[in-house]
Amino acid sequence: MGTYDIERYLNVRSAYGASLGPEGDRLAFLMNTTGTPQVWTLEGAQAWPEQRTFYDERVTFASWSPERAELAFGMDEGGNERAQLYRLDAETGEIANLTGMPEAKHRWGGWSHDGERFAFTSNRRDESVFDVYVQGRAGAGDDAELVAEGEGWLTVGGWSPDDSRLLVSQAYSNFDQDLYSLEVETGEMTHLTPHDGDVRYQSASWAPDGEGLYLVTDEETDTLVLAYLDLETLEVETMVEGDGWNVDGLALDDETGRFVYSRNVEGYTELTAGELAGDDPTAFETFPEPDLPGGLSGGVSFGPDAEVFACSTTGDAVNANVFVVDVESGDSEQWTLAPTAGIPPETFRSSKLVHVESFDGLEVPGFLTLPAGSAESLEGVGDGNGTVDDGYPVIVDIHGGPESQRRPSFSSVKQYFLNRGYAYFEPNVRGSSGYGSEYASLDDVEKRMDSVADVAACVEWLAGHEAIDPDRVVAMGGSYGGFMVLASLTEYPELWAAGVDVVGIANFVTFLENTGDWRRKLREAEYGSLAEDREFLESISPINTVENIEAPLFVLHGENDPRVPVGEAEQIVEEAREQGVPVRKLIFEDEGHGFSKLENRIEAYSAIAEFLEEHV
Repeated sequence: MGTYDIERYLNVRSAYGASLGPEGDRLAFLMNTTGTPQVWTLEGAQAWPEQRTFYDERVTFASWSPERAELAFGMDEGGNERAQLYRLDAETGEIANLTGMPEAKHRWGGWSHDGERFAFTSNRRDESVFDVYVQGRAGAGDDAELVAEGEGWLTVGGWSPDDSRLLVSQAYSNFDQDLYSLEVETGEMTHLTPHDGDVRYQSASWAPDGEGLYLVTDEETDTLVLAYLDLETLEVETMVEGDGWNVDGLALDDETGRFVYSRNVEGYTELTAGELAGDDPTAFETFPEPDLPGGLSGGVSFGPDAEVFACSTTGDAVNANVFVVDVESGDSEQWTLAPTAGIPPETFRSSKLVHVESFDGLEVPGFLTLPAGSAESLEGVGDGNGTVDDGYPVIVDIHGGPESQRRPSFSSVKQYFLNRGYAYFEPNVRGSSGYGSEYASLDDVEKRMDSVADVAACVEWLAGHEAIDPDRVVAMGGSYGGFMVLASLTEYPELWAAGVDVVGIANFVTFLENTGDWRRKLREAEYGSLAEDREFLESISPINTVENIEAPLFVLHGENDPRVPVGEAEQIVEEAREQGVPVRKLIFEDEGHGFSKLENRIEAYSAIAEFLEEHV
């Protein structure tokens, strides 16, 4: 098998963010061919794609108008997440800035059904809260009408079928939301989901008659179910249970009643397409399962009359592409051809789902991938049947969130390190989403360090695997995963040969003090508050136990990071160096919370590869 440098792997492209045009024969999508995601369109399956935006900055979404040959898209500057909204005329290529307020964040809320207006939320009035706005398609800036003032993190979920109301979600944490119906003309907000405790009400869509909502919720269950909310009685009726797994997404066409929902089963996607049936709003019929490769699918966009839908699909060994699926038959057709940079796709390696018993008996799921040359099928993983005499070095890549989930999707960075002879392990420690509310809450506040102990248990499990060299174990992670790297290095220093912290939290107190005003309450709901939990937050901050670090450390960050300010990187580097730890630092002046520009990604991961080559 050939070997390729990191630049080649980072040039493997992804096509995603599908949006079908009003006639159904035109697709808009995002692709990172230029190094940052831009808007592309094509007319028909595997037709020649046309690039429509040419910015140095990343485009975050694209959405066709339901009636015109134009689309909306979003873009921030330098990773600052203060997204502006734009309108692209698909015939002339002309682009108009719809918002023009670079100091504020704008969150897209969808087109009205006639395409004359769109909705969004923004923190223009007060940086710490989001208000609801409606704007004409040809308007700009101050032309937006403030429809309702918010008191927290508001998001618009879409227009009612008659365009008289907006569905509004307010998030208190990742596991607690409320839904409201907002009258556009009067600004009156009706609370639809009064509840006690933490309850998720997510992925909500208007019923075709406007008298109810379809959504996923864990109102009376540990995992998310598909349910119907009657707007008159406010009663919630379960339609589909997940059989122990989350029904984690729903897309519904409010003109035809056709829908697609997904189940997250151990990290893999199971899609179901169906159609509402009869007078009972909870009655429906289903169609054959969509035929899609890779194991992970999402981002559904219906065509006219919901005869087809577009979605993106990916997998460990499958880079992301957009497919169009016939709703009734389940037959799919690949529309985009995102290239693999000349790397034979058959060389990409697939993971094996494993479960590791942690310190208290909890089973922690994770994905283990071994390089080529190991047992090709990964049969016998964890039972002493490894095949490599000396053992592979292994990267333990810990996800952020913290209420996120590592799923078996394509990663060019992972495939590069596999090609270089590293094994790769991606755990979903307690606190991860995808396994129910109880599992996700097992690391809340005072239980935070139990998740770090899960990482240690995973390393001990890896050390007993004959394919792994226990003396060459690397901790790597980004954002909250960066905190997990630092905490693992300070709490269990003997386990690690090196650590790579990307935009990570070093000090929970300074992190909460300096993160974006709009994010603080959400983060305090997970980590603990500055007012009540400061002493505890200090006790779990790696900056206060940095003297325990024994392994070389590489810290990377973006200067414009609004989530985890760059000061987190500066202070951990300074303190670790004072303790004599070999430390390398790399700060990108034009990046935020992660690295979106290709040249920066090449520099960052080339440096990481060199760092690991030297120390591991």
